[in-house]
Amino acid sequence: MPSHRCNRSLLWLLLWLLCLPAAAEQQYRQVEISAPFIELQTGPGRAFPAFHAVARGERVEILMRRTDWFKLRTRKGVEGWVHLQQLSGNLDSLGEPLHLDTLRLADFRQRRWEAGLLGGYLEGAALLSGYGGFAFSPNLSAELSLSHALGDFSSQLMADINLLAQPFPEWPVSPFFTIGTGLIHTRPHSTLVQSEDRTDQTANVGLGAKLYLGRRFMLRGEYKHRLVFTSRDDNEEYSEWKLGVAFFF
Repeated sequence: MPSHRCNRSLLWLLLWLLCLPAAAEQQYRQVEISAPFIELQTGPGRAFPAFHAVARGERVEILMRRTDWFKLRTRKGVEGWVHLQQLSGNLDSLGEPLHLDTLRLADFRQRRWEAGLLGGYLEGAALLSGYGGFAFSPNLSAELSLSHALGDFSSQLMADINLLAQPFPEWPVSPFFTIGTGLIHTRPHSTLVQSEDRTDQTANVGLGAKLYLGRRFMLRGEYKHRLVFTSRDDNEEYSEWKLGVAFFF
């Protein structure tokens, strides 16, 4: 008897586990199309082609959202993307007009990926920098940046990997601190002295702030103190200032 009861309990547990995916599928938000039709596109962007039309009266499920684009699934299992403007105004599961919020500050706080282009100065030399980052949590992210500084006597190419700590991600103007390492390649311009190209390792610490501008854009400014480990007896120190625009997705 105990063995039969154990087997029966395991059977019920197995059936319950098998029912979990089906229960999860029923939690997707339901939408009834009240417009003449909406077009599904192959990806979340206007450059992706439309491949399927959903007619009035059909029901779809909202699977996920990426900025102002929503991934839908029809009753026949067709999946595609539609813009916020097309989806808004249709009917929810209660037959009421569907209201979908545009990007807000909450989306800025919950972002995962971001990229940007910044300009500034590295010890008086004009500096152009691009970066991409991934957020492990609202407070901690990793970034990869590439920079080019053009001075009167030399130019520098820099590649950095940084960790960025953001203690107050909920603030519209959010400060951050950064620490990282990388490489710098220096190419002298002057031909009056015998100078060779060289590549050295660097370390940097910095601070800055991000200002949420609206939708998916933000303004970013930062200062870094950079230490260059040269092959000579003394190391070099640089101050770096940058300001630019970034976007998140």
